Amino acid sequence: MSLDLLSTPTATKPWSHSASYWGAMSHALADVSGPVAAINAEALRYNALDLVVRAGGVPIRVASKSVRVREVLDAVLALPGYQGILAFTLPEALWLAQDRDGAPGHDDVVLGYPTVDRAAIAALAADEVAASRITLMVDDLAQLDLVDAIAAPGSRHEIRVAIDADASWRAPGLGHIGVFRSPVHDAPEVAALARSIAARDGFRLVGLMMYEAQIAGQGDATGSGDAMIRWMQRRSGAELIDRRAAIVAALRDIAPLEFVNGGGTGSLEYTASDQAVTELTAGSGLLAGHLFDGYRAFDPAPAAAFALEVVRKPAPDIATVLGGGWIASGPALESRQPRAAWPAGLRTAPREGAGEVQTPLRGDAARHLRVGDRVWFRHSKSGELAERVDRYHVVDGSSLVGTIATYRGEGKAFL
Repeated sequence: MSLDLLSTPTATKPWSHSASYWGAMSHALADVSGPVAAINAEALRYNALDLVVRAGGVPIRVASKSVRVREVLDAVLALPGYQGILAFTLPEALWLAQDRDGAPGHDDVVLGYPTVDRAAIAALAADEVAASRITLMVDDLAQLDLVDAIAAPGSRHEIRVAIDADASWRAPGLGHIGVFRSPVHDAPEVAALARSIAARDGFRLVGLMMYEAQIAGQGDATGSGDAMIRWMQRRSGAELIDRRAAIVAALRDIAPLEFVNGGGTGSLEYTASDQAVTELTAGSGLLAGHLFDGYRAFDPAPAAAFALEVVRKPAPDIATVLGGGWIASGPALESRQPRAAWPAGLRTAPREGAGEVQTPLRGDAARHLRVGDRVWFRHSKSGELAERVDRYHVVDGSSLVGTIATYRGEGKAFL
């Protein structure tokens, strides 16, 4: 099927009344055997348009790792306000850039992370079309050395590259705050790398990326330590605006940059206000894993969810569903477990959590569940649910309107 996100959005948030929202999902999929994964088209439409509003006119590049469904990528990129893909591996980027079914592939795919995939690098270097559509991400000359070792400059097509500069905050007295990404942090370090790239045959420096994970990926309305998080984000944001401006100014004296990329779902308003940034990245806010519930600035709809079925009742107040251990990446915390969304009030057992083959659920609602009933869950991270299923069922209103293949359903497992 082909998703249409240009339809008129609903007047109210489609999930504002949980009982009717999850009831409509259950009704639409009543005849589909479980486990079942679903995308609610109304919720996805709302999220996609809300991200555009939050971006304030700055184009949004879609982070494919937070989606992993080509039909969704295509539908979102058809909306005004979206432009290009941020891919997570080079084999994925080559696949997305490839023409298919008589239609051209995506012509603006930036790799979000450095690659050392030798076969994929060789394929990129040998393909003129792919080389014109894909931009590699680098932060170390060793990454360019590897490309040269695989395909010498004189024997390959020119490789487009962007620099990933560290956006974490080196806080006085606190040290490193953020994620560990690039080794180049300040303007002199980034400029030195840029000059070395510009001086090498076979490469063209076209962009800069700075991902402020400590702002974009850190909820500020979780109910625990919010005041400290907000203080950190204000201080980090102020420092980053000055440092990013200095980095961009230095790079523009070295190479004509096509883009300066920043942000994430959690920081669109802040990053869009940075005059040095020409585009934003977002992906998690489209399908909205539950990690993105704890933010003051936005309230995404639970556009992707999965339902598991009750197979046993070991006690009157316990309902056990089959499966459930679809744990998200990151530290092994409760926040990485799938969360029971409906019926309301269900919780996992502390000593079992979400299990590989079964998940016991407790709470008042469990007393009313019977063998064969469904429980809806939300995955922690938006895109990783797609690695567990080969298709999403698409629900619009209370109707099942079709199915769409995940990357896995198309026979792809990139990482």
